[in-house]
Amino acid sequence: MTSHPLPPRQRYWRRNVRLVALLLVLWFAVSYGAAILFAPWLNGIRIPGTGFRLGFWMAQQGSILAFVALIFVYARRMDRIEREEGLEERDEEGSR
Repeated sequence: MTSHPLPPRQRYWRRNVRLVALLLVLWFAVSYGAAILFAPWLNGIRIPGTGFRLGFWMAQQGSILAFVALIFVYARRMDRIEREEGLEERDEEGSR
């Protein structure tokens, strides 16, 4: 019995779902872990020049910045996945 490779669209969606799951886990770890679970430990560290405690900063700003960074990671990674699977967007003339 031979196994056939998945069609490009199925590979694409499998890779997309895997990437989204990974990024959601990372976002959860940063927003919940750093801002809630590790906040008491992180509060022992002060951000130089501001006096803010790192745990407070992670709860207020850090998790938002991590989310924005993950959006850029997702966009770049999906561009690469689309190129590898031959599913790039085409403009109106049909060129890539």
